[in-house]
Amino acid sequence: MLAALGFATLASFMLLVMRKYLSAFTAIMLTPIAAALIAGKGSQLGDMIMSGLETVAPTAALLLFAVLYFGLMMEMKLFDPVCQAIVRASKGDPVRIVVGTAVLSICIALDGDGTTSYMIVCSAFLPIYRRLGMNPLILATLAAMALGTVSGTTPWGGAATRGISVLHLSATEYFVHMIGPMALTSLAIIAVAYWLGLRERRKIDNEKLNAYKLEIASGNAFEPVKADWRMWFNAALTAVLMVLLVLEVADLLVLFMVGFVIALLINVRVIADQQELIKRQAANAVPVVILVLAAGVFTGIMTDSGMIKAMADAALSVVPDGMGNLIPLVTAVLALPLGFFMSNDAYWFGVVPVLAESASHYGISPNEIARAGAIGQILHMMGPTSAPLWVLLGLVKAELGDFQKHALRWGIPVSLAYIAFALITGAISI
Repeated sequence: MLAALGFATLASFMLLVMRKYLSAFTAIMLTPIAAALIAGKGSQLGDMIMSGLETVAPTAALLLFAVLYFGLMMEMKLFDPVCQAIVRASKGDPVRIVVGTAVLSICIALDGDGTTSYMIVCSAFLPIYRRLGMNPLILATLAAMALGTVSGTTPWGGAATRGISVLHLSATEYFVHMIGPMALTSLAIIAVAYWLGLRERRKIDNEKLNAYKLEIASGNAFEPVKADWRMWFNAALTAVLMVLLVLEVADLLVLFMVGFVIALLINVRVIADQQELIKRQAANAVPVVILVLAAGVFTGIMTDSGMIKAMADAALSVVPDGMGNLIPLVTAVLALPLGFFMSNDAYWFGVVPVLAESASHYGISPNEIARAGAIGQILHMMGPTSAPLWVLLGLVKAELGDFQKHALRWGIPVSLAYIAFALITGAISI
């Protein structure tokens, strides 16, 4: 009874979200509440909801301060010198331009917000692509793969945040083991960029290329940004923050909270301006934070009512006894098509908890399931359910079909490489 009700709840949630009958925030709360009432557990709703909220509160706070921190860094133009340095280093060479696109996309994806990342990358490189007659779908492909790899993996990037909250994980323990695979996959994206750049170099008119090289050499290609002491401080603070994160000196929440306070005091001295900055960045942070809190309601009810366990037992009954150790690998492979066709909410809140509960019967850590699930974000960023993708397509003025035909050709091999890197480094095991 509970297993059937649980699967029906997940199916209802997916249907409501994917058909856009309800927003993810409302659907993720209403469906488990309705299921609990049907199961006759209405009197326990309050305790189950509070139990779920207690587990996701640290993750919600982490996400809030991470978005605020990187939003402040964007407003202080921390990455502008990087953009211009990449353009200078390219010297008008299409290969360097495309590789620079990949490098900038990977760096900017640390922000975690897809729309912001795409806008920065396109504003920096799209005029160059158009000026030289380069294929803008290359820019779109690299930006989507970088966002899926970096933002899709980091605990403040939205997708992994869902996994951390729904599985009640430590963000630090989840993320540290993914740094190696994420870095290797980023190198794979740069390698793809190099190959695409070589192909573009052969297509571009030499006269147009030489004119642009002269413009860069003369310094007229862009208006330089002055690197004052605040920019150097912000760069040093961000580097220290990343080092402390890797060394696990403190919890991610503590690091980003303290880092944001320091950055705010140094960069914005007037109290009224500090309040305005927080209000502006809240537009990016609040929607995801409330979704994480809603996920706490979902998991609290589904777990404490016994539905997750009943569903896992039912799923486990069809797994051969000798193949339980392959669940992380199966999760990573399934994450590719499911991530492409499904919304993140439907996948992370509907599918992943069942896989994690089944894996626990074989002694497999839920961290491995969360890491395996994050690998599918590369293809998710190319799928129709990715909201930032529509912003990207609007910026490069491309049709969805044309983009997917180009992007999947490279996104699928890079995703498979990500799985291999995760296996080699031990982020997931078999």
